[in-house]
Amino acid sequence: MNRIKQAFKDRLWLGVIIVGLFAGLIGGGIALGINNLVQHHEEVTSTRVPAGSNKSGGTKVNKNKVDLNGEASQAYKSVQGAVVSVINKQKVQQSSGTLGIFGYGNSSNGSSSSDSSSDNKLETASEGSGVIYKKSGNSAYVVTNNHVVKGSNALQVILSNGKKVNADLVGADSATDLAVLKINAANVKTVASFGNSNSIVPGQDVLAIGSPMGSEYANTVTKGIISAKDRTLKAGTDGTLTSVIQTDTAINSGNSGGPLINMAGQVIGINSMKLASDTQGSSVEGIGFAIPSNEVVTIINQLIMDVNSGSVADTAGLKKYDVITKLGDTQVTDAGSLKAALYKYKVGQNAKVTYYRDGQQHTATLHLTKSADTTSTDDSQQDNN
Repeated sequence: MNRIKQAFKDRLWLGVIIVGLFAGLIGGGIALGINNLVQHHEEVTSTRVPAGSNKSGGTKVNKNKVDLNGEASQAYKSVQGAVVSVINKQKVQQSSGTLGIFGYGNSSNGSSSSDSSSDNKLETASEGSGVIYKKSGNSAYVVTNNHVVKGSNALQVILSNGKKVNADLVGADSATDLAVLKINAANVKTVASFGNSNSIVPGQDVLAIGSPMGSEYANTVTKGIISAKDRTLKAGTDGTLTSVIQTDTAINSGNSGGPLINMAGQVIGINSMKLASDTQGSSVEGIGFAIPSNEVVTIINQLIMDVNSGSVADTAGLKKYDVITKLGDTQVTDAGSLKAALYKYKVGQNAKVTYYRDGQQHTATLHLTKSADTTSTDDSQQDNN
């Protein structure tokens, strides 16, 4: 009996020893694993050098040097306040609550038009950009693209501070795709200036400012270069050939009418279009076009031209804001070329004049009287205030 008890005790102690040994091995393995993890963590953290540390082999964060993009930032700041969003509102026959039938645009219910019918509302048909270039008295003038305002029943401008104001269409030229709007100048603080587009060179840095994809992204700035100074493209609804600036600056829907500026903050072009695909349908990136500032200045000065009562132009039916493009067979690009064309005629002769009104081409006959020289000077008088 004693032997049996002793054997039982021996087996019990053997089991305890085995269990202890097994537990020790497992515990050692776990401990070893933890130790390895701790060691690995220590090795990793030891290679991380605190900012500003000068330990050998470490990487540190240095204090910023002079901002290399400061020139672009300053150029943007000098013009940004003059860049606006242009809202084209049109009458929409509402049915089934469908909105946005005009394509791109953030459609929303607007005020009713002069037509009191509840079925005819003014909706946002499209949105574009523009830039304030002149402030005179209580009025400020905005240049944009003709295709941004085309077909509008009402126009609104959203200033850089977010304030929305009504705008009047002063004049539009479909041939050059330019238009001028007039707004109340009460909240206008910044007016952009034009640079000489003849002085630009390929490779020159430029910025485009506007509202790509609508006013939600107003005051967006993108940077690029002048890709080519003088490209000839068909522009406007009549396919008129025009000279444009090519740039790789990102230009998207809604940028139309916004400024292309140089690093001095001067407007050297008005963004008008982009090439999205080639004739085979292949996608194209980085090919945008802007109307050169020199041409812009010429056209906008003509768009705000006065016609004196009783003058030759008035008798022929021309009105303020009409844009004269040809006199006889001579192309008219500015007041100087109009005068030069007039000098080819004698008193008493008739001259055929070609002009645009509200984007449509018209012709009229001028009967040149004895005061033709004086009248031509008056008719071409520009508002340079």
